[in-house]
Amino acid sequence: MKKRKMRIILLTAILAILLAACENSSEASSTAADEPSQDNSTSEGTNNTDSTERAANDDSAETGNHETNEQTDATEEDNGSADNTAASMKETYLKKLNETKSEMENLEATDPSTYAMKKVENDRYDTWDELLNEIYGVLKKQLPAEEMDQLRNEQRDWIEHRDDAAKDASLKYEGGTQEQLEYVAVLADLTKKRCYTLVEEYMQ
Repeated sequence: MKKRKMRIILLTAILAILLAACENSSEASSTAADEPSQDNSTSEGTNNTDSTERAANDDSAETGNHETNEQTDATEEDNGSADNTAASMKETYLKKLNETKSEMENLEATDPSTYAMKKVENDRYDTWDELLNEIYGVLKKQLPAEEMDQLRNEQRDWIEHRDDAAKDASLKYEGGTQEQLEYVAVLADLTKKRCYTLVEEYMQ
């Protein structure tokens, strides 16, 4: 009986050891099976990251292209507006000249004295001379350097001619109260004509 009990205990112990060994091997196999899936998920995560970065790079490239296109469009629009501005500058100044002409024609002396009439002519001359300088400034920006040099020389000659013409006209009243009045009136008239000439013949 004792031998039989010993065998049963021994068999039970052997079975317990075998069961324990089987459980360990199954855990090891399941662990081994789990590890590749973890590696795959890691590699997939890397791939996802790469694709995200590529997408971001693509987006930034597309954004850059859009920005470049927008900048190009804006530049073209700016060039177009500059062309329109240059094209309409002549028209703008012709309109300004006509308005100034109307205003100057409506100027009246406060009384019939020579002093009051001289003031009107001086105001006319100052207004046209200021406008002439403004037009000349626009032409300096518009004209090529060579053409501007030519106009500068021409302008000097014109100023000399204008002053001589005004002096000659005033000599009709030499020594009289009308002499200075005529001088300034001719200056104003010739300056007005010069404004129209510069705008019509030179301004773009």
